[in-house]
This record gives sequence, C-alpha cells and structure tokens, in this order.
Amino acid sequence: MYNMKKFYKKGFKFSSFVTPYQTPFDKLFEIFKEIITYTSGDFDEAIDWLRQLDKEYKLTDHNYTIEDFIEDLKAKGYIKEEIDPTNNEGTISITAKTERAIRQQALNHIFGKIKRRGTGNHRSKGQGLGDEHTGDFRNYQFGDSLDKVSMTESLRNAQINHGIQNFNLTEDDLVVEETIHKAQMSTVLMIDISHSMILYGEDRITPAKKVAMALAELITTRYPKDTLDILVFGNDSWTIDIKDLPYLKVGPYHTNTVAGLQLAMDLLRRKRNTNKQIFMITDGKPSCLKMPDGQYYKNSNGLDSFITNKCYAMAQQARRLHIPITTFMIAQDSYLMQFVRKFTKANQGKAFYTGLKGLGEMIFEDYETNRKKRIKG
Repeated sequence: MYNMKKFYKKGFKFSSFVTPYQTPFDKLFEIFKEIITYTSGDFDEAIDWLRQLDKEYKLTDHNYTIEDFIEDLKAKGYIKEEIDPTNNEGTISITAKTERAIRQQALNHIFGKIKRRGTGNHRSKGQGLGDEHTGDFRNYQFGDSLDKVSMTESLRNAQINHGIQNFNLTEDDLVVEETIHKAQMSTVLMIDISHSMILYGEDRITPAKKVAMALAELITTRYPKDTLDILVFGNDSWTIDIKDLPYLKVGPYHTNTVAGLQLAMDLLRRKRNTNKQIFMITDGKPSCLKMPDGQYYKNSNGLDSFITNKCYAMAQQARRLHIPITTFMIAQDSYLMQFVRKFTKANQGKAFYTGLKGLGEMIFEDYETNRKKRIKG
C-alpha cells in the first residue's frame, strides 16, 4: 500500500477539491476519483486513503460517513460487490460507470480550458468542398453541389436583381457558401510502462495515464469519427482498451521502444484514414530488443548503438509511411535528449522535452497541429 507521505509527494492537492457548493457525496466522489487513479483501480486501498484524509481534514461528520459514501457508490452504480468462489469472501471493484467518470475528470482537469469546436471533427486550413460552414460566399460555378447553394442569399440576389413584381431565379443569382473539409485522424498513443516510470520516488506513470484517459475521452466525445489505439511497451508491446487505463501499472520491464513502434505502425496500416500519427510518452532510453530467436537483448548501461539504430530505422520507416511521431520525453538527461533529437530527425516528427506539468495541454495542441498540417499537405 502507498503511504500518505508518498501520496502528497505525488502532487495530490487536496484543497483544490473542497468547494462549499458540493453535496457530501459529490465532495468525496471528486477525491475518490483522483485516489482510485493512483491506486490503479484498487478500491480497498483507495478507501483506506480516503479514511486517512477524513481523519486529517474532517471530510465527514455523523450525518454522512465514509460508510454512507460507500453505500451511495453502490446505489448509484459506481461500484459492484462480487463473491470470490475460492474463499466465499466479497470483493468490491469499480464499474464501467466509474471508469467513464475518471476519464471525464481527467479530461476536465487537463483540457478544461479548451473550447469545444464544431461537431467533433478537426478543421483544416484550406477552404473547399467540405461540411463546416465559414460564412463566406461566392458565385455558383458549374459542378458545385446543389446542397451547397445558400437559398437565403440566392433568393436575396434574385429579389435585388429582378424585383418582387417580376421575380425570377437564375443561375447568376445563385451563391455558394464556402465550407471547410473536416478530416479524420487515426492516432496511436504509446505509453512506457518500464520500471523507470516509478524509479527514484517519482511517480510518472499516473500523470501519463491521466493524459491517456483525457485524450481517450476527448476523441470519443468530441471527435467521434477519429480513431484512437492505446498501447503500452516494456519488454514487449501490447494494446489495451480505454476501460483498462485506470488500472495501468508499471512492471519490472526494460524499454523495448522498437516493439512499441512496430505495433503502432501495424495498427495504423489497417486504418483507412489518410491522416495518421503516433504519440509516444516515455521517460527512459530504449534498452531492450526481442531477437529473432525469441530471446531478449537488454542493456541498461548508457545508449546501446545496436538498440538505438533499430529505433532510428523504425523512425525512418514511419516517415516513409507518412506517419509523424511526436515524442514526449519526461526526462532532462542530456544523452537521452540527444537520442530523441536524432530519432526525431530520422522521422521528421516532433519532440517535447518536458516534465509532467502541462503534458496534457501539449499533447492536445500537437493533436490539432498535426491534423491541420497533414490536411494542408
């Protein structure tokens, strides 16, 4: 179990969750959603944390207790109790409703200042045939689709040109409203789950999965025509479902960046969208490869040229497939930054050298920037 000192060191600011306008349940639920992310979905551990916070901050009173809160979680469908057949003991776990609430909270925390645009698709910079109105008009040209004709403006022109008494609508009266094509994007988000993501007492995996949850909620709710695949990479690489994000943990893994990139490109090859991109969140150097015989080649000492050259080759392959890679390096080591610069040059992608603060905003900005850049081309 995490202790409370570690909990505070991870940047949990309890005071930001206290507002005078929340019901007792809502106040506790906001805190609970934050804690359950840190505990990777472990309900019992999260409640233990909540009880400790209650002792220190007096979150409840005799009118509404932690037990009342648990009963409300059950009644509202946020948790479920199941019987373990091996020992006939009951276990409590969160439900899909809670998973969605956690993703929504992550979206609000990270992208809360972002204004909603359109109906859920990204805009390109160029005007032309499309489905988002700009407010600009031009004369009708042969070949224009009739559904693009602005009847209000066209009738107005006819009235001005011919008068009401001799009303007549001709081709010269017709005007078309300019529109912007709203494109689709296929994105793969790669998350490093190697052991270094929790080394030295610094929790990097929780903010990383918060960003993943926010991005998943953003795409599924605001850009429903887009696709998002999420994969994790350690010694190997595999995909995970959006619903699995709250439970994500690091493992005793090295960092097989090549395996992650291979899987990401395999996923994107199957997509019909012409606009594709990869986001990679990592804090460590590539230190592992899986050899043709199934054995693992590992080297944690410095940068191994055998491993890094494979990474550069994968970056170049993605470039040939017109797949830009944006790397978010959660580290400031000069030799790691040197690797990322060379990797980015091979792909002609982008790189951000960042701490965890602001990571979500940067991913969102690059998500939209890449979209606009790819459409313009």
